[in-house]
Amino acid sequence: MEDINARHAEKMRKIKAARDRLMETKTEEKGLIIIHTGPGKGKSSSGFGMIMRCIAHGMQASVVQFIKGNRDTGEKTFLRERFADEVRFFVSGEGFTWETQDRERDIAAAQKGWEIAKEQILDPEVDFVLLDEINIALRNDYLDIDEVVDFLLEQKPRMTHVCLTGRNAKPELIEAADLVTEMTLLKHPFRDGVMAQKGVEF
Repeated sequence: MEDINARHAEKMRKIKAARDRLMETKTEEKGLIIIHTGPGKGKSSSGFGMIMRCIAHGMQASVVQFIKGNRDTGEKTFLRERFADEVRFFVSGEGFTWETQDRERDIAAAQKGWEIAKEQILDPEVDFVLLDEINIALRNDYLDIDEVVDFLLEQKPRMTHVCLTGRNAKPELIEAADLVTEMTLLKHPFRDGVMAQKGVEF
């Protein structure tokens, strides 16, 4: 047993030394362009998890929600009722596209949301902006991908973080991003006839 523990301690010592050397090379700080995409669940949930971290660190955050509309969600209720000073919450969509069934209205709502998003990103008081489901608006060409990418690369303040969520992130956006995570779907209860569950999906 002592041999196993000694070998483990030596292995961990080498890993720590290598990790310390690696960390010495990581000296840059910058606001990140972050993408959560893919068919799996958890894209918005992860974005809102980062909002919680911002609150804990005393950082000002903003949420601009595209597509989903004024549906009651736990995160919207929680943030508006308990953390309105720390997090600004904007809803620009009128509902999923199959609900509105009006492309012109969807485009107008997305463009209004993008104008709000730009204001929040440029606001020097805001440290982190979550653009929830903007990838869907981009995929449907409700917004111009080149305009969005150019704004993020050229006008976003250096230390402001921006997180963009939604399926099917466009290649141009992925190329521009600093951090991209793809959620993979392995299993989902919806396929077995289970409806969306409160506290899990909204």
